[in-house]
Amino acid sequence: MPKILLVEDNEMNRDMLSRRLIRRGFEVVMAADGSDGVAKAQSELPDLILMDMSLPVLDGWEATKVIKSAPLTTDIPIIALTAHAMAGDREKALEAGCDDYDTKPIELPRLLEKIDLLLKRPRT
Repeated sequence: MPKILLVEDNEMNRDMLSRRLIRRGFEVVMAADGSDGVAKAQSELPDLILMDMSLPVLDGWEATKVIKSAPLTTDIPIIALTAHAMAGDREKALEAGCDDYDTKPIELPRLLEKIDLLLKRPRT
């Protein structure tokens, strides 16, 4: 059962998405801010991270950079999640170290496809 770390500060979004992922057979670990997300990435070593980019304490951009710069967590795929679908956000997310990008509101079939592709990708 793949383990997903969901880093999301909005409790309603976190609850809704985690329940939908659990129903599809994923183990879900949650963090409510970027700093906690970095700590849980290091302690839980998830198979994939869903990272909200607008987070308190440490935003998703910086949290991603920290996770990707640490040898223990550098290979964990990260999907950026943002409600701010501005021009250049995808590029900014990829530049920060995210492996993919998706917009809110979440379209679960599309997100699951991205998760599946990243989980199948060989890790170094």
